[in-house]
Amino acid sequence: MPIRSRLSTLSEDSMSAAQRTVLSDILSGPRGNLDGPFLAWIHSPELADHAQRLGRFCRYGTRLELRLSELAILFTAAWWQSQAEWQIHAPIAREAGVSNAVIEALRLQQEPEFTRPDERLIYQFGKSLYTHRRVDDALYAEAVGIFGEPAVVELVGILGYYALVAMTLNVFAVRRDTDTPLPFSEG
Repeated sequence: MPIRSRLSTLSEDSMSAAQRTVLSDILSGPRGNLDGPFLAWIHSPELADHAQRLGRFCRYGTRLELRLSELAILFTAAWWQSQAEWQIHAPIAREAGVSNAVIEALRLQQEPEFTRPDERLIYQFGKSLYTHRRVDDALYAEAVGIFGEPAVVELVGILGYYALVAMTLNVFAVRRDTDTPLPFSEG
């Protein structure tokens, strides 16, 4: 699906050697395309290189099951009202098992009615971190008890990385070119 943004278009001919190297790494990895924030980050190949490696881990390598990491990503997309992040990850979250009701509540900036305690915990953790910039002792202990300490560290990484993604997508107005209405109003 075509992507558009306010960035200047780069052609392979106009790219530096460093940009071509990063582009090759991105295209040969699990993403297989220059989608989302990479349209912006490729303008700074050093940032793109570091970010794509961190993103690959946050998306494909954490201890959290895909359903939970995608829920954290959607929560972040909704928090930042990031059009492209939502457009890219809502279908992935749905396919991974996040219910339509949870997805729609997040899009509407409402607290979902969770049927799964682990999803409720991901939501509460993200909301606490983004709202208060902290997670209290009880919520932290619950998260460590359910997911384990390494997975909680990785959850913070997912929330932080996808906040960077959302900010990048929002600043550079990156979005999928589709006839479907945008998930969040702008104005």
